[in-house]
Amino acid sequence: MIGDIAAMAPAATAGGVDGAVGFDGVADGAAASLIALEDAHAAHTYHPLPVVVERGDGAWVTDVAGRRYLDCLAAYSAVNFGHGHPVLVAAAKAQLDRITLTSRAFHNDQLGPFVSALAALAGKDLVIPMNTGTEAVETGIKVARAWGYRVKGVASGQANIIVADGNFHGRSISIIGFSSDPVARDGFGPFTPGFRSVPYGDAAALAAAIDENTVAVLLEPIQGEAGIIVPPADYLPAVRRITSERNVLFIADEIQSGLGRTGATFQCDNVGVVPDVYLLGKALGGGIVPVSAVVGNADVIGVLQPGEHGSTFGGNPLAAAVGLAVVGLLNGGEYQERARVLGEHLRAGLQALVGRGIVEVRSAGLWAGIDIDPALATGRRVCELLMERGVLAKDTHGSTIRLAPPIVVTEDELDFAVGQLEDVLRQLGAS
Repeated sequence: MIGDIAAMAPAATAGGVDGAVGFDGVADGAAASLIALEDAHAAHTYHPLPVVVERGDGAWVTDVAGRRYLDCLAAYSAVNFGHGHPVLVAAAKAQLDRITLTSRAFHNDQLGPFVSALAALAGKDLVIPMNTGTEAVETGIKVARAWGYRVKGVASGQANIIVADGNFHGRSISIIGFSSDPVARDGFGPFTPGFRSVPYGDAAALAAAIDENTVAVLLEPIQGEAGIIVPPADYLPAVRRITSERNVLFIADEIQSGLGRTGATFQCDNVGVVPDVYLLGKALGGGIVPVSAVVGNADVIGVLQPGEHGSTFGGNPLAAAVGLAVVGLLNGGEYQERARVLGEHLRAGLQALVGRGIVEVRSAGLWAGIDIDPALATGRRVCELLMERGVLAKDTHGSTIRLAPPIVVTEDELDFAVGQLEDVLRQLGAS
């Protein structure tokens, strides 16, 4: 079945790495012009690598000069099923010819099937459809506070939520207010009160922070932006036990870790934990449209009443059609198994480079955080050199790079990526 999934991807993926063309480090005329146009009129809130992507197929993208690159970021896991997956593209095209937006003032024929399928996939009752991951997190916070006041009996205005140091849940004012990243946080206050941060992976500290007004614990099962930080195996089970005992909701932000990325439908599945609420996004839209969701049981999600929350585009027919197709891909479990098996292969290749320019590798499924020896180079420099060799990756926190290729990637393509990383490390060591 692993081979069958690879065969479902567009021809560029199945064609192996023979067509990979590197980048000489200097943008050509067309790329330079487009980059200059973007720099002149798009706010500089990102620092992208100097590659201008024109199209994508499976695990590969092609720039405006026709150079091909193995995509080892997959839009931060939004493209888990590859660029241009035929099932997802067909669902989007069919819906485009019918209707794309009604708002939630009216019903549409795609939303019911989508939320029903997604609830079943998660083993929950209800879904709140939204658009972006940040919206899902904000919605989860509202749900937790409403549940705390209306069900738990917390006094009005006193609810608090426990979060973890090193978290990344988005960039809204409320969310950055409980971030420990000074780049995300500094200069944007005042912030929304009601959050307490404790060390990630420390269940005892989390338990000690809970009081009678605590309504939820909000965690990433694996911290992605922090560098693929995988907590101890007993951490999430301990969090589940503590929150159940203390009558506190456990909200799992599976926006990056969920939907196949870590070798299971949810990373929580890998440690035998079922949270009260899942926050989903990124891959839920198949890399085609923004789709996010808050998923939980009726006794939690059902606390919100008409008029208390909503989104003009949330649950729109186009998004619902694509989301339903995504759930269909996950229902059989083949993508999850593929990520698990190929993830083991990727990890073995990366581990062989530890001590040769790599300090540590952390991974789960097809998701890896790689700490580069800071004496050798920055993560940014490593990504630039990988780009020149036809591999696209992204750095974080100075000396760490992340790999998250689409799940349709093949073993040969993973070997190509690891081989290019080995060459980059060798080059840096020689210089």
